[in-house]
Amino acid sequence: MINTNKDLHTIVLNGENGRLDKILTQLFKDESRSTIQKLIKDQLVTVDGKVEKANFKLLGNETLTITFPEIEPLELVAEDIPLDIVFEDDDLLVINKPAGMVVHPSKGHANGTLVNALLHYLGSNLSDSSDTIRPGIVHRIDKDTSGMIVIAKNNYAHQKLSEQLVDHTMGRVYIALVLGTVEANDAVIEVPIRRSTTSRLRWRADKEGKYALTTFEVLKRYQDVTLLQLELKTGRTHQIRVHMEHIGHPIVGDPIYRSGMNEFKTSLSKLKDGQLLHAAQLHFYHPRTNELMEFSSKLPSNFSEILDTLTEI
Repeated sequence: MINTNKDLHTIVLNGENGRLDKILTQLFKDESRSTIQKLIKDQLVTVDGKVEKANFKLLGNETLTITFPEIEPLELVAEDIPLDIVFEDDDLLVINKPAGMVVHPSKGHANGTLVNALLHYLGSNLSDSSDTIRPGIVHRIDKDTSGMIVIAKNNYAHQKLSEQLVDHTMGRVYIALVLGTVEANDAVIEVPIRRSTTSRLRWRADKEGKYALTTFEVLKRYQDVTLLQLELKTGRTHQIRVHMEHIGHPIVGDPIYRSGMNEFKTSLSKLKDGQLLHAAQLHFYHPRTNELMEFSSKLPSNFSEILDTLTEI
């Protein structure tokens, strides 16, 4: 049983036994074990009113309290950062995001994000129907993924575009270079995803997670690697990266999802911008005119240069 009062949690154990840090990690699945251990070290966790160490053995009948420090609210700052604008009108704009740019501010990334750049370019002319730190953001792509993203300038456009995400009439197609030879010419990956219980950076394939569906087809096979075109049918965090690791073909250059495979033998000197994953195509219906809008972008230079070094099989 958990009673929550702001950032203070009280837990009455009902048979859960074992190490204090392990039990708390199981109870708070959105927190990493290292985060839990730091809270214990900082004496923000008590067992029956007493501070204990992370390896303290719980019998299963104790009362635990855990206090999460308050997170200072982020202050959005407009920054003069160049934007690669593919399309713009009164309702929206489509941007080709470079690899290495975070979409919106978060802990550890307060500046240099796409939102910071949008605030400088558009000021208050952005939707505010998501939350205070994501004005205009309808969907996201990972920091080290490049490619197409649509931005809403007003709440009407935001709502209409968000509805297309839900009913899957907004289409997103990616190009990825993955480790190993993918034998099937095309396939459907229908595997639920949830956040990892051991690392806040990772998500994982898990039957208890949220439904996730990705389709792919092989574009080219090279020695040691395969070039794929993938389409998101759902939009879970890290979906393509998790699904490709799950089937044993993690994305080349991915710093998180590697699945224990040997490193790609070709020189990775050009992979300073992260995994070779590019949001190449985006289509949706215009929120006001209902016109079908289709956009595409070429592979970034570092991606293309890697492909030029490969031997096709």
